Amino acid sequence: MVNKPIKKFRSGNIDVSIWSNKRKLHDDTEVEFKTVSLTRSYKKKDEDIWRSEVINLRRQDLPKITTLLN
Repeated sequence: MVNKPIKKFRSGNIDVSIWSNKRKLHDDTEVEFKTVSLTRSYKKKDEDIWRSEVINLRRQDLPKITTLLN
């Protein structure tokens, strides 16, 4: 099974994907949580190959990022 994002947004060469994840705890209880991936696509000046940088964040990171960007 391929894990696909539950929502995806794009502006220019920047993508934001929201993922649903599951993890089993010590007592075998399964919990669901969301993560966010920021991807920037680019080409190097002398190359014709698309490259990308990815940053993965958890929900609690988003307010910190928003504060820094403001």
